[in-house]
Amino acid sequence: SCDLWSLGVIIYVMLCGYPPFYSKHHSRTIPKDMRKKIMTGSFEFPEEEWSQISEMAKDIVRKLLKVKPEERLTIEGVLDHPWLNSTEALDNILPSAQLMMDKAMVAGIQQAHAEQLANMRIQDLKVSLKPLHSVNNPILRKRKLLGTKPKDGVYIHDPENGSNDSNVALEKLRDVIAQCILPQAGENEDEKLNEVMQEAWKYNRECKLLRDTLQSFSWNGRGFTDKVDRLKLAEIVKQVIEEQTNSHDSQ
Repeated sequence: SCDLWSLGVIIYVMLCGYPPFYSKHHSRTIPKDMRKKIMTGSFEFPEEEWSQISEMAKDIVRKLLKVKPEERLTIEGVLDHPWLNSTEALDNILPSAQLMMDKAMVAGIQQAHAEQLANMRIQDLKVSLKPLHSVNNPILRKRKLLGTKPKDGVYIHDPENGSNDSNVALEKLRDVIAQCILPQAGENEDEKLNEVMQEAWKYNRECKLLRDTLQSFSWNGRGFTDKVDRLKLAEIVKQVIEEQTNSHDSQ
């Protein structure tokens, strides 16, 4: 949606040679009058440059420069607009070509808009963050769960996040699949597989399919004692994930 607003600015400049929003008082910080014009969608079609430009062209610019995104043209609306579907084009000489030949003026406009729009990206509003204990963010939840381990490495269930334990368990199983299919470069693949498998086993000890699978792959609780068929292991772990997911859904 913001790209379509930018498209409106570009079309305006292409037609007349200067941007729709500007200030008579240029400075390195955004002038208040220009900020107000952009935020309220206040722009004009000066007679000198726009008298020979069609109403259809003005209409598509107006509809693209709407302040509220829900009122702005969609890309489908742009493609269906009569201005782009007209079979005849006016044989007018646009003022934009002559105005944009002034390289110094164009450079000045570009610099001014870059500085001014950069300052408009963040409004003058205070931001308040939620307390960590009430944040419902999957990444933060996972980090919190991973942090609840004593020195001996045994996982402690966090009662506050008990409902999320299954999500973490599934994530550990996905880590095993990822290591089997696409191990990270520059690391000992066997050691890393043992590491991620230990984590997955720690969270999924109650799963019979996983327990039987690890026994068939010569798992001793800390690592694989024999060479592992990684693709076969990944396929079975995928079945474990499906089984765990179906079980969780039924509960």
